[in-house]
Amino acid sequence: MAGYDFARYLKIRSAYDAHFAPDNTKVAFLTNITGVPQVWQVSTNGGWPEQCTFFDDRVSFVEYSPVHECAIFGMDIGGSEQTQLYLMTTNGEHTISLTAAAPTSIHTFGGWSPDGTSIAFSANRRDLAHFDVYVQTVGPCGEGDVQCVYEGSGTNRVVGWGPDGTWLIISYHHANQHNDLYRLDLNSRELQLLTPDNSGAQFVDINITPDGRGLYLATDLHNDFVRPAYLDLATLELQRLDDVPWDIDIVRLSPNGQFLVVITNEAGYSRWHIRDLVHEQDIAAPTNPPGMCMFADFAHDSAALAFTLTGPQNPADIWIYDLQSEQTRQITHSSSAGIPHTRFVVPEPVHFPTFDQRQIPGGLYLPQTTSDTKPPVVIDVHGGPESQRRVEFNPIYQYFLHCGYAIFAPNVRGSTGYGRAFSQLDDVEKRMDSVKDLAHAAYWLKDSGIVDPQRVAVMGGSYGGFMVLAALTNYPDLWTVGVDVVGIANFVTFLANTSPWRRHLREVEYGSLARDRELLERISPIHKVDQIRVPLMVIHGANDPRVPIGEAEQIVESIKQRNGIVEYLRFDDEGHGIIKLTNRLICYPAIERFLNNHLH
Repeated sequence: MAGYDFARYLKIRSAYDAHFAPDNTKVAFLTNITGVPQVWQVSTNGGWPEQCTFFDDRVSFVEYSPVHECAIFGMDIGGSEQTQLYLMTTNGEHTISLTAAAPTSIHTFGGWSPDGTSIAFSANRRDLAHFDVYVQTVGPCGEGDVQCVYEGSGTNRVVGWGPDGTWLIISYHHANQHNDLYRLDLNSRELQLLTPDNSGAQFVDINITPDGRGLYLATDLHNDFVRPAYLDLATLELQRLDDVPWDIDIVRLSPNGQFLVVITNEAGYSRWHIRDLVHEQDIAAPTNPPGMCMFADFAHDSAALAFTLTGPQNPADIWIYDLQSEQTRQITHSSSAGIPHTRFVVPEPVHFPTFDQRQIPGGLYLPQTTSDTKPPVVIDVHGGPESQRRVEFNPIYQYFLHCGYAIFAPNVRGSTGYGRAFSQLDDVEKRMDSVKDLAHAAYWLKDSGIVDPQRVAVMGGSYGGFMVLAALTNYPDLWTVGVDVVGIANFVTFLANTSPWRRHLREVEYGSLARDRELLERISPIHKVDQIRVPLMVIHGANDPRVPIGEAEQIVESIKQRNGIVEYLRFDDEGHGIIKLTNRLICYPAIERFLNNHLH
């Protein structure tokens, strides 16, 4: 087997989030070909793509005007997440900042008006803790008049324009999985509640019908799973459309209102369902390799659909499905850095028993080696915690597998994809039950005979970083080594210092500083550092607005004071995660050396 270094794997590329141009002949998309995500465009027939933006920082989205030859994209600096909006010509020749007047605010794009003369967005310009709604005219020269059309409290997002351009749909977020929908009349500024008030449910993937009479969406109202539904805007009656026992990933309505696409998340894999609403019949779905669909967008003429597909053996790429010919074609071909796709490992779906007899799902990756020696294992814990390890391509996993490591990716309680009840099993006072699940993952692996029970690493990022620290402090004898990336060490300081707009959203999950301080202190790993008995690596971005870098620094300092073994990597131009290729080429080989030193 040919040997590849970590840099080779880190240079595997991806392409994603494609939007059609007004004439449907090309799509704009994001790719990290240059080492950081930028805007590119390519013909819908495929061919060589053209780069449109040339920045050192990541671009987070791009969307063409529905009418004119221009597009809006978003970008932040150094991982700050203070997203600014920019207008560019479709060839990228000219770029104009639309939000330069508020450079330290977060701007969340809410879409183009149907006539292409305005955009809507929400921003925390007035107060860092609150997002108001704005409408801004966009002319040939860029920035136009900006109006605050709704001044609200908390987190508001624009999720759609009415087809006549006179109203918006606004989502108000109580928590990550709990929101209300409102219709805002742009003339009278009247706000109408559309969904049951403070229902505890989520209403996502909003699609406004061409006649403006209703919304196709996904919701878990009165249900454990997120299901497709239709909301009548006149009667506010909600009609469920399907009863599949899986969460919905994506709902898309074609611009002409004829086709409804529903993509379900079935044990981490995406399954397509397409309904012809006019002829009341299901139609053929795209034929593509099994994997996870990350994004989908209809052409303006409703004849085709662009989507992002990724899988364990396939980096993310853009595909187009022609609804008339029922043909699927791949239009981007991201580099696998010369590594054959057959070298990439597909996970085995498994379940393991935990302390309360539940079966916890996960993906087990085993190296393609013929050695009789049992491999070391890295248990990787996802962040969120309202998230899920799925079957997307992961170059970090694949490199460690190439080096002979096994990888286990558990979806402990609190993960999404298995129903609301499962995702709430770790809320507030039940937090440590998820750590018990993680410990039982280690017990199961050690007893399985598959891996070396003396060489077990635990690794995770963000909330997963907390899980690493909690595992090391509560089950100190289970682990050989730990890697904490942008993780929470102290829930009290985390909630006190996270971005103001995030605090109320995260307190629903973790507990309130006002009501639950004693609990938050009790479960915080910082107060149990003396229990850490194995080497720990800590990695953090200095500009992290979600989990401030103080979380890393206090855990590192505390371990050093106790003469523990700790390595610390700080990146001054990163935020919540290590994004830039130049930094990833430092970060991940350092993790490799750290694990090799302590697991071999």
